Amino acid sequence: MGDRDWRPFIYGGLASIVAEFGTFPIDTTKTRLQIQGQKIDPRHVELRYTGMVDCFVKTSKQEGVKALYCGIWPAVLRQATYGTIKFGTYYSLKKAFAARRADGGTREHLATNTFCAAFAGGLSSAIANPTDVLKVRMQVGDEKRNIVRCFIDIHRIEGVAGLWRGVAPTSQRAALIAAVELPVYDACKRRLTAPLGDRPLNHFVSSLLASLGSAVASTPLDVVRTRLMNQRKVRDPSIQIYKGTVDCIVQTVRSEGARALYKGFIPTWLRMGPWNIIFFLTYEQLKALY
Repeated sequence: MGDRDWRPFIYGGLASIVAEFGTFPIDTTKTRLQIQGQKIDPRHVELRYTGMVDCFVKTSKQEGVKALYCGIWPAVLRQATYGTIKFGTYYSLKKAFAARRADGGTREHLATNTFCAAFAGGLSSAIANPTDVLKVRMQVGDEKRNIVRCFIDIHRIEGVAGLWRGVAPTSQRAALIAAVELPVYDACKRRLTAPLGDRPLNHFVSSLLASLGSAVASTPLDVVRTRLMNQRKVRDPSIQIYKGTVDCIVQTVRSEGARALYKGFIPTWLRMGPWNIIFFLTYEQLKALY
């Protein structure tokens, strides 16, 4: 497979970290919007925010601008693992399959690209799940201590299983996002190469289109995983709010309506757009450099 196949892994990790720093405050507002209004969770019954801008303003005023970056370090750690494995695995698998096709990989193969992307997204997300749990807990505002203290408390109270809370919807969401986002980006980039060339404008438009599709497809699972991750394990099983992915979807729709599954859609899309733009522009520039 060549002697430079480490590049997609390194470039994917570096570009993911750059994109995370650039869009993290939007992710914080999305997380807070997704957990509010849970009629069956007494901690989050109140609708504190009317939307993304209101959440951004209130959080900044009441808790300080620093609160918008609460959870940034587990997020960066997540991207260093998730981004590295996801993009490296996708492009490496795609290259390996392409080399075995009759056309020698000269044409994009949608089914193969979708499989490679879904596999890479699900695998990397499952591995990085503990960092995602830490990020969500710190973003919500319940645990504002440093990442090490937060990790120790979750492990002490909830055990190792607590660090993999919500792993099923998280992996499903990641697989779904990757299955839409990466093949769409590659297809758009190839189609736009003739009129725009393999230049930043092409990368910008392709990443923007890819982010819209992935936001529409993934927001319901994103709401579910956020709520499951924010749910703490307690000794009394009768206090357990959600039993799993399906139960969370059913209870959310039953108590809040189907629209609740798209809570935080605007910040999700507004984050995915800039995140993908920053990521792919950075990734393509790193490829061009070496």
